[in-house]
Amino acid sequence: MKQKALRSNRIWSIVMTIVCVIYMYPIFMVLMNSLKVESAISTSTAFDLPNAETFAGLANYENAIGSQGFLLSLFYTAFITITSVLAILIFCSMFAWYITRVNNRFTKILYLLCAFSMVVPFQMVMFTLSSLADTLHLNTPWVLWIIYLGFGAGLAVFMFCGFMRSVPIDMEEASMIDGCSPIQTYFHIVFPLLRPTMISVAILEAMWIWNDYLLPTLILDIQKYRTISMLIQFFKGSYGRVEMGPMMACIMLAILPIIVVYLLAQKHIIKGVVAGAVKGWAASGERPRRSPVPFGCAWIFERDWGVV
Repeated sequence: MKQKALRSNRIWSIVMTIVCVIYMYPIFMVLMNSLKVESAISTSTAFDLPNAETFAGLANYENAIGSQGFLLSLFYTAFITITSVLAILIFCSMFAWYITRVNNRFTKILYLLCAFSMVVPFQMVMFTLSSLADTLHLNTPWVLWIIYLGFGAGLAVFMFCGFMRSVPIDMEEASMIDGCSPIQTYFHIVFPLLRPTMISVAILEAMWIWNDYLLPTLILDIQKYRTISMLIQFFKGSYGRVEMGPMMACIMLAILPIIVVYLLAQKHIIKGVVAGAVKGWAASGERPRRSPVPFGCAWIFERDWGVV
């Protein structure tokens, strides 16, 4: 029986390895072409590995960084991603806490609207959204997080609500009795428990916003503001000429940060999806920290978790 299970595991390991190689091959191909000279990148030679004659070193990367305003586009992309993710985490977690704890018809309708927003294609509202953003002056990177908050709220609220339903309400009731306001209860009781799910939501939303091309292209003035995804198309020159080497290098530079973030935080994705509040803290082996707020709720973690 053990040999049969071991054989089955080996087969699945081989199958999944092949699948991973297939998925990783396009990234590997882009990386190889980013190290070639311009003349060696064509339809017939795109799959060839660089050799002594075609190897360009880091010249394409230097060209990509030094031209087309790459560093400024990197700043815009990072700013939009960070502000949007922070807004989604704070507002959506508070909203999910509200509709989970206030159980009435109105909150149920709000939850259904958030769930429905996940199935509405962006193409249905993109032209109306573009006109509305121009009217409300939301067409700059400094306020684009407001639009991303609306589109990212569906998934975030859905995940936060699933997590909040497993959180015992006893600690929140005790904090109210001890004099905490709802805001204090949220930030010093509920917020720390949401950390695993927040990490999962942050990674998923960051991957989407960082790589998004359509929404910034519709909303932003491309002559003034360009994200990295928008910048890649500007390596096309006149008369159909395309700078393939710098373009491939720019693509690698664009996906590298999000890959690094995902690899560093991938263990938190599964933990955030499957862990409940109490179960999540117990599995992590961490002790809840004493709150610095000088209210009665400061000792609730220690009392409810048996920490003396």
